[in-house]
Amino acid sequence: MRPYAQVLDQLRTAGLRPTRQRLALARLLFENGARHVTAEMLHAEAQDATIKVSLATVYNTLHQFTEAGLLREIVVDPTRSYFDTTTHEHGHFFHEGTGHLQDIPGGQLQLAAMPNAPEGTKISGIDVVIRLTEN
Repeated sequence: MRPYAQVLDQLRTAGLRPTRQRLALARLLFENGARHVTAEMLHAEAQDATIKVSLATVYNTLHQFTEAGLLREIVVDPTRSYFDTTTHEHGHFFHEGTGHLQDIPGGQLQLAAMPNAPEGTKISGIDVVIRLTEN
């Protein structure tokens, strides 16, 4: 199997042209299992791996991957977003002291009822972030 085969297929299936930078960032994101990253975290990983990419390119690529359905953006506050490689609906714990975002294990979060969407709209998704502090 080619070194980039899995991420190459992911990008092509999502309708994204597999540029050198997209392939390199996709490898960092998707070849090591489920994870949550900020643009700054991914940029630092790219620098450590000697991948020459600007922070602006990392942001643009993360948003392109999100629009293509490869990532899910989780906004934890107005100044910070994480990008989740697990795209199905699920909730998160956000550890405010450390900035760590963690999946809520399957089946532990239940919504008793959904509100009615305003006329002319429909619910497209639900983001649940439970904020945690240390005792």
